[in-house]
Amino acid sequence: MDDLKMEMNAHMELMADLVQKFTAELRTGFQPAYDNFIGFFHAIDWKEPWLIGLLSFHSALLLVTFLSRKHINFQMCLFLLALTGVYLAETINKFLGSNWKQFAGQNYFDTRGLFLSVLWSGPLLVIAIIILLNTLFSLCLLMVKWKRAELRHRARLARNKQD
Repeated sequence: MDDLKMEMNAHMELMADLVQKFTAELRTGFQPAYDNFIGFFHAIDWKEPWLIGLLSFHSALLLVTFLSRKHINFQMCLFLLALTGVYLAETINKFLGSNWKQFAGQNYFDTRGLFLSVLWSGPLLVIAIIILLNTLFSLCLLMVKWKRAELRHRARLARNKQD
C-alpha cells in the first residue's frame, strides 16, 4: 500500500511539474503576440473621424444583426453584403492606400492589407458568423417544429383509422 502511495505522489508531482511548464510556455508564448497587438493598437489614432465612422458602422451593423434575428431573409441579405465587403477588401485597400491623404493623418494601408483586414474584414466576418449561427439555430428549431407537426399528423391519421 505504501508503494502505491509513493507511486501516486510521484505521478502527481510529475503532473504538477508538467502543468507548471505548460502554463509557463503559454505565458511566454502569447507575450510576443500580445506585444504586437498593443503596438498595433497604440499606432492608430483612434480620434480620426473616418475611424470613428468605421467603428460606428460596424456597431450599427451588429445592432441591426441582433435586432433582425427573427427575419432570416433579411439576415441572408446582410450575410451576403458582409461577405461581399470581405471579398472587396483588397480592392478597397488599394483604393484607400492611394487616396489616404484625403481623409487620414497617416497611411494605414500597407500592401498586405493587415490594417484593413483587422478593422474592416474582421468585424464583417464576426457579423457573418453570428448570422450563420443564428440561421443554423433557426433551422434546427424549424426541423423540430416540422417533426412535431408530422408526428401529430400521423397520430391523427392513426386515430381516424381506428374510428
